[in-house]
Amino acid sequence: MLYVAFLPIIDQELNAKVRPAHLEYLNELYKQDKVFMAGPFTDKEGGLVIYKAASLGDARKLAEADPVVAEGARTLELREWSPLEFPLS
Repeated sequence: MLYVAFLPIIDQELNAKVRPAHLEYLNELYKQDKVFMAGPFTDKEGGLVIYKAASLGDARKLAEADPVVAEGARTLELREWSPLEFPLS
């Protein structure tokens, strides 16, 4: 299953400090096939990560271990996602 983590920034200074560790963390998870896609929003107010996980609990563990979440630079909203298969007909 896929799980989308919305990560709004709540502390810009702390986010800038922790961002390198955040990117390294996501890159390692991508190599392990646990991240499908990730990136910042163009308004610079946060970003999102799409995790691949067996359950919401597993995805939550991955998302909460992200340095920007663990250090308090960003909040986390995690939701299960069911993408449509195109074409629809």
